[in-house]
Amino acid sequence: MINQKRLIALTGKLIGINSENPPGDEIRIARFVTGYLEGLGIKSKIYEFKKGRPNVVAVFKGRDKKRSLLATPHLDTVPAGKNWKFPPFRGIVSGGKMYGLGTTDCKGNLACLMEVIKSLVEDRIQLDYNLLFAATADEESGSGLGLIPLLDKGILKPDAALVLDADDFEVIVAQKGLMHLKLIIAGKRAHGAYPWLGRNAIDAAVRILGEIKAYRFRYEPGVQKQGSAYLRPATVNIGTMRGGDKVNVVADWCECELDFRYLPGMNAQRILKDLRAITKKHARKFTVEIEGIQNPYYIGEEHPLVVFLKQAARATGVRARIKGSEGATVITFFQHKNIPAVATGFGCGGCAHTVDEYAKVDNLYKGARMLEEFLKIYKF
Repeated sequence: MINQKRLIALTGKLIGINSENPPGDEIRIARFVTGYLEGLGIKSKIYEFKKGRPNVVAVFKGRDKKRSLLATPHLDTVPAGKNWKFPPFRGIVSGGKMYGLGTTDCKGNLACLMEVIKSLVEDRIQLDYNLLFAATADEESGSGLGLIPLLDKGILKPDAALVLDADDFEVIVAQKGLMHLKLIIAGKRAHGAYPWLGRNAIDAAVRILGEIKAYRFRYEPGVQKQGSAYLRPATVNIGTMRGGDKVNVVADWCECELDFRYLPGMNAQRILKDLRAITKKHARKFTVEIEGIQNPYYIGEEHPLVVFLKQAARATGVRARIKGSEGATVITFFQHKNIPAVATGFGCGGCAHTVDEYAKVDNLYKGARMLEEFLKIYKF
């Protein structure tokens, strides 16, 4: 049985262990988690892809050893920053809320999973499948030292995955794709008094960016618009712009960084092709550097992950909202391995990465109960 007092105390202990990223140091919290699991008789393994950046992986063995479900929160947090009213590493409870760095993102979720496993052990519950536990490093900096290599190296090979990194009992079934790129435009330098003798790269960039801001994203031919109902329209953001050397010199260079967020059914290569065509109209010489691409993601509400999460929520008196994610989360990494995945979590919306971050005590308790019920009833 889930013990609320024990759960909140555990959350406070996790908050008290600094795991800010950057700089990136999950050693102490990983040791705490492995010690907790060992106290339950569950052996765990540490995987490091860089010294001092551990990932904790364990198996809670079930009846059918051939089927496995992964549950994965992360160990790291963003830096605390300044101007906290409540100490960021104390886990103070006030007004029904626990305050501290990571309460929402993501130590509250980690504590819920750890308490659920303890409850299952105490009640001598054996699940129908192997439950894979992975508390990962480096999520706040892209997961290059955490979930990505764990999947790429075949260390984690689940049949399905539940990412514990969301808020307010939301069930994330769709996510926008992401493409970050740098557009480098070359012009011709000249004296500022004779601009007709040069080619101003900033002028070209302004014309290009005007067309890009008006760009109409398109679905691939014959592709169903699955997932669009859960998401806002596709967007492009001009994140940075730099160019020129001096006010009286015609700028012969300009660099812009662009952030594209596109829907399931849209294609990054199509967007990139259109971007090049637009740029070619206004610039003789240019380079496009791809800084990162994550494909969009969608999983149907009929999938067992969604069906049983909704059922578990109803059984514990919780309203689980089916939603999409405008930002990038780790659920997209699973589709490259053909592993169905959804995300859920029990923090408070709008609290992640903020000063005086908090989670509601009652939500953590209900979240742990919902998660335990889900694990008990889940069927592949």
